[in-house]
Amino acid sequence: MRPARLLTSAFGVGLFVPQLLSAQRPAVNQYGNPEKMRPAPTTGAITVRDLQTRLYQFADDSMQGRQVGRAGNEKGTNFIAAELKRLGVQPAGVNGTYFQNLPFHTRRFTDHSRVTVNGNPLQWNTEVVAVPGQRAPRPVVDADVVFGGVQGDTSGQITSAQAAGKVVVLLANPAGTRGGQGQAFAVRPGFAPPVGRFDNAAAVVTVDLDALTPAQRKAINVPTAASQTVAPVMPARQDTTVPETLEEFRGRAARYQNQMYPQAALRMTRDAAAKLFGVASLDALSPGSAGGKVSLALDFAEEPTNWGRNVIGVIPGSDPKLKHQYLAVGAHNDHVGFAPVVDKDSVRAFNVARNKVLIANGMKNLGPDLMATIRVNMDSIRRIHPKPRLDSIRNGADDDGSGSMAVLEIAEAIMAMPVKPKRSVLFVWHTGEEAGLLGAAHFTQNPTVPIDSIVAQLNIDMIGRGRAEDLPIGGEDYVSVIGSLFDSKDLGEQVKAVNAKQSKPLKLDYSLDEPSQWSGYNNIYGRSDHFRYAQQGVPIAFFFTGLHGDYHQYSDEPEFIDYPHYARIANYIKDIAIEVANGPRPRLNGTKPVKPKTIVP
Repeated sequence: MRPARLLTSAFGVGLFVPQLLSAQRPAVNQYGNPEKMRPAPTTGAITVRDLQTRLYQFADDSMQGRQVGRAGNEKGTNFIAAELKRLGVQPAGVNGTYFQNLPFHTRRFTDHSRVTVNGNPLQWNTEVVAVPGQRAPRPVVDADVVFGGVQGDTSGQITSAQAAGKVVVLLANPAGTRGGQGQAFAVRPGFAPPVGRFDNAAAVVTVDLDALTPAQRKAINVPTAASQTVAPVMPARQDTTVPETLEEFRGRAARYQNQMYPQAALRMTRDAAAKLFGVASLDALSPGSAGGKVSLALDFAEEPTNWGRNVIGVIPGSDPKLKHQYLAVGAHNDHVGFAPVVDKDSVRAFNVARNKVLIANGMKNLGPDLMATIRVNMDSIRRIHPKPRLDSIRNGADDDGSGSMAVLEIAEAIMAMPVKPKRSVLFVWHTGEEAGLLGAAHFTQNPTVPIDSIVAQLNIDMIGRGRAEDLPIGGEDYVSVIGSLFDSKDLGEQVKAVNAKQSKPLKLDYSLDEPSQWSGYNNIYGRSDHFRYAQQGVPIAFFFTGLHGDYHQYSDEPEFIDYPHYARIANYIKDIAIEVANGPRPRLNGTKPVKPKTIVP
């Protein structure tokens, strides 16, 4: 589930009966779930065991939080595609594959890059490393070197005028230590001089490589994240007026050029930096000391990646005519990646306590006074886990591991049917939902089947919880159905009718069809992938069991899922899918459309 905003080594394929990781039965939590489970074979039936087997793999730490634009997204999508292949579901992506790549790219400097001082090269990735940014840096040919002082210490640095057009060398600030590796250095505060002071420098060198190992130095130029596009260059607010003088015009043009062609950011060892000045040590230098001539030939490479992709499979319909129509069933394959290390049990204890106060407060935002009342006793948790369980990965078991694995289970169940539904069933795991419904937007604008051949879309996002402790209307029968009556009364009625046929019908909640005053629940309809289909005139139904204290937290783990409840909902959605794929095409009536619809006769 995408948060509300104004803007909007994986395990192998499951092949073994679920077994606990230890030969002895490990401790289980209050819900009867262990911390870890081994992979297992799955069956054509949607069961608690099958859902556990899949979800404990898909929401494992090895998937690195599946964040779009990072390697974890490739791991997660590889897992889904491998399962589809194993099940015999046909690929329906691009060029005969299961994938549809979004235009994500990584950026780095190749080994053809060179940095020379007075014509003599420095050792690339050993003595000097360039920090990749969003754009190729401006060229530098025989620029003068000047010692700028200490990074971050503006009182002792040279002036902007002294730095203009030169390669500025800064000693690292001992107080400004940085953790981590890779391209994160390019965006974290501290690596560059204060904004504005050295904007007109040809390049900026920070002397701080000595503390890093050879592998860490090389990792600075190894992409750890990808992005879709280069951020547009926007003029500053004060530049929107017409310049009154030639000097003002030139200053504005220079600032714009600096944005378009940024200066290179380099990192060096002390010995390499000393070579820039022709001295044995930097210790005798003072701000303003001049050095030699530096040239930069930085080979900037922008490369497409598999770190942001939809996964698409299809089960062809059994009717010769209707098989060219599709029922789409979808979920999002991404989550929100990793963050600094924490004790996830203490974080979860606080968030669970906060959620109780939120429910008691009528789901209204908690002010400082109520937040101050929250107290957590860790004694019971420490009896189960004597040592803190440190974690940095937000696994997204419910958001949206639950939806993604439910879609896989539905695909396996339909594959097990001796006679397939009349219409084809299209399974789409969208990426980038958390970043703004990116994958769903890309698919609906670049569909691998004609968009008007999709008769409806069933979206599954967070169906693994919904307990009474999670939200006021939660319980073992709870599920929210959103938008099913907006564009097609027929689809809405099918959703109701299939539920009535269940051995134990669920309690369908339609309250979130409208904007909610509950904290965190505003505009649920516009916050998941179905919305992009509705914008294209496709009837949708969105299934959801609500937010909870583990939402977007380190503790959204498979061990906290309500598997019996989860299995009931997944079976129910499977029955809806079969009903829609076999029945009359849902007619559009536009009771609350996203945009005007053409009514199907």
